[in-house]
Amino acid sequence: MTDTTAFDWRSFLLNWSGEWADSLPGGETRSEGDEEARRARWLGFPPASEERIAAAEERLGRRMPPSYREFLKVSDGWRHAGGFVWLLAGTEDAHWHDNESGLADMFEEHLDEDAGPEERREADIWRRGLQLDVESDITHVLMDPEDVDENGEWAVYTWASWRAAPPERHADFLAFMRDMYREFHSLRAHRRDGEPEFANDTTRKLDAQVAQARSAALRGDWERAGKELDEAKGYGRPRAAGLGDQIRRLLGQTYMVYFEGLVTDPRYAPELLPPLVAEHAAHSYRDDSTLTFHLRGAGEDLVSLAYATLEQVRAGTYRYTAAGPFGTAVERARELARWGDTDEAWRTLIDALPLWEPLGPDHLAPLGWVADPVLGPLLTPERGRELLSTPRGGRTGEAPRPTAGLDPGGLAWLAEPDPGDNRTSYRFVLVEGAAPEELPERLADGTGGGDGDGDGTVLNEPLTLWEARHRLLHGRREFSSYDDRALVAVGRAGSGWSFAFDGDPAAFDRRRFVSPAASASAGSDTRAVVVWSGLRARHGEPFFHLSVARGGAEQYAFTYADGEVRSRGRIPQALDPSRFFGDGEDGAEAERSLLEAVAGEFGVRLPRHAIVNGRLHTFTTRSWTRPPGDGETYAVIHLRGEADRPADDGRTADAGRTADDGRTADDGQGSR
Repeated sequence: MTDTTAFDWRSFLLNWSGEWADSLPGGETRSEGDEEARRARWLGFPPASEERIAAAEERLGRRMPPSYREFLKVSDGWRHAGGFVWLLAGTEDAHWHDNESGLADMFEEHLDEDAGPEERREADIWRRGLQLDVESDITHVLMDPEDVDENGEWAVYTWASWRAAPPERHADFLAFMRDMYREFHSLRAHRRDGEPEFANDTTRKLDAQVAQARSAALRGDWERAGKELDEAKGYGRPRAAGLGDQIRRLLGQTYMVYFEGLVTDPRYAPELLPPLVAEHAAHSYRDDSTLTFHLRGAGEDLVSLAYATLEQVRAGTYRYTAAGPFGTAVERARELARWGDTDEAWRTLIDALPLWEPLGPDHLAPLGWVADPVLGPLLTPERGRELLSTPRGGRTGEAPRPTAGLDPGGLAWLAEPDPGDNRTSYRFVLVEGAAPEELPERLADGTGGGDGDGDGTVLNEPLTLWEARHRLLHGRREFSSYDDRALVAVGRAGSGWSFAFDGDPAAFDRRRFVSPAASASAGSDTRAVVVWSGLRARHGEPFFHLSVARGGAEQYAFTYADGEVRSRGRIPQALDPSRFFGDGEDGAEAERSLLEAVAGEFGVRLPRHAIVNGRLHTFTTRSWTRPPGDGETYAVIHLRGEADRPADDGRTADAGRTADDGRTADDGQGSR
């Protein structure tokens, strides 16, 4: 903690005054007081005597806090505290605010019964605070005699209506003045065209600190670099914000990360534009014209590149590339990640990181990959810290300890509740001896399995399951109760195995369910395993299905539903359903045990991180249910838009019934 009574106020205030005087543009019209301060190189006033301070305290009925008293002994008031307080009170002008602004009433109106101490303090400060602002740009400065630390220091609160933010708290008067000094620097650092550069001993020291922070960051000492860059950013030093934002983005932070001062530099745009654009694309409510706000000063070519990148990010086609050996590793990592092996993909990137070369002196780490639809999901805060801790760009240092993998292996993780407890039912197909890209040929029926072009053997571009489901349903007009085609994500499931996974299946109908295991195993000695679990399903009775086929023929299967087990073929002892389903068996425990048994029997796994957080190729399978038989009923719902609405009374020739809302039930009670 800073000893506020030992602080050298005079040196601090003299330095501030000199920098202020030197920063004034020539020929600028100033008030008489400002002109006098410029000539004297002193923003303050004569010091207050102990007697004058004591008299003020007697008038106020309180002893003033230590740091404010020490300040008054050097200067009885202050001009230009920051950019918006033109005159700060000394002994004569300091007075109790006593809600003269009426702001206590305004703040109290927004309090509710659940308001905490901090919110109530923000309202009460207007009644009890000591007002220090004398002349300002509608900016209030109040010291709170009830917010006192162990040294007797009062917290200072500042508030301006045009900031649209709660009152800002400063720990004490010294902290407030230091913040105002930083604000002065930050405002002076942004000079208008034609104005001289704002340069002095403080700015030169901070710029040297920025250079040291760059080197520290490349050596892997990102925590030290981040602190030094944050300090320089507070003073408005050029590039400090853009450099610090590179660290923040790799730590998973996106709020107000704009790479200011660097993203518009053509040297760095290939790396910094994609993450900026991707964050914009992630918030669909934003008007695309706002993107140019963060590209102020950029040339037309760079702005065009930004919008072209935005289209690629939204379409999921943006592809990050890099030069040299690191670029080669990027391609290998993408190939691993797109089939679900995100842990190995990450290790591939990290192992090649020491060979990465920056695009220029203000480039701290590879960034563009976070916008890549396949590579971006690899990033977690822990992995970001590992990347930042790795020496790179020709620097040497101690390599960090590798982060733990994100995939637990096996299948048992499927039995663990996910956030929101949404994964209560799921199904998947495992195929041995087939590559992931071969699965559509084995599981699709050629009626629109991929890319929306009607060719079921084509995989979609990597998408999250939510994105893929949204695309599948977009524009779809017909839904059938007998058609259960699954949208599945595909990837590798261990040595020699591939998977097709559906995390949001339709309801299980035991009577009409047809396992895809036989068709998936077509070919010489190919094995396929099908699992469909609903032991934790919210609706209906719990169920579980397992079927195994080889060479196009089912070997064995069992289904647990309606409290009983039906089985076929010779089931291995490890998978015998009697081991898992008995009297009083807990569904969740049975589910975990079954998944562990399947993983152990076949040596398979499903990649949790890729399925839950990543992007994988998808396609739509053929239906998992047979068509309705003679006498069985079904429903087909057709959603009709305005373009489909007939000109007559709303009925179509093939509609069995037409609902009032424009939906058509196509002979929903019809029989085969």
